[in-house]
Amino acid sequence: MRALTLDGNEVHPTKVVCLIVNYHAHGKELKHAVPDMPLWFLKPPQTIIGDGESIVLPELSETIHHEVELAVIIGKGGSNIPREKALGHVLGYSILLDITARDLQDKYIREGRPWSIAKGFDTFAPMKLDIVPAAAIKDPNDLDLSLTVNGEVRQSSNTKDMIFSVEDIISEISKVTTLERGDVIATGTPEGVGPLRPGDTLHAYIESVGTLDVDVAKK
Repeated sequence: MRALTLDGNEVHPTKVVCLIVNYHAHGKELKHAVPDMPLWFLKPPQTIIGDGESIVLPELSETIHHEVELAVIIGKGGSNIPREKALGHVLGYSILLDITARDLQDKYIREGRPWSIAKGFDTFAPMKLDIVPAAAIKDPNDLDLSLTVNGEVRQSSNTKDMIFSVEDIISEISKVTTLERGDVIATGTPEGVGPLRPGDTLHAYIESVGTLDVDVAKK
């Protein structure tokens, strides 16, 4: 399992929590209803890879999509965290690509079955492993973010377009499960998700957080 680092010190996530439909336009493009509260799923921490590594396309899926997201890393654990105190629990911020086997996800949704498998393949959570400290980010709810594939802009938005703020997300998740130091929360993706193919190169950017570069390989 990959470690994240801040100023040379390692932190180890016990879980990766990912938001479902946290941008209005993304909900529209996937024809998903806008939730009235933060909804989320878990990715295995073993899905994490770092900058310069490869997303490996599994044989079980033919349609793999990219999703660029602001990642929040928990520093101070807790449960039932009040919204007004939520940012005090943040260690730092990073970039995460929530890679998704879209054909499997769509199939399982139609069948009314759980679809975690579509998110849980090895290499399906590329991350900037070097965390930016929370103090360096003035407002996590107002950051430009983008993703290019082979130099073409696929996704471009700002976290101010999120349906639920970072504070809302942390508070609501902590009502269900205790957040621990090192845990990663991926805050949802904007519109523009699309397919990946072997040989593709991805460049993700989030204002004040940095960049992440990975490529795509076939298993």
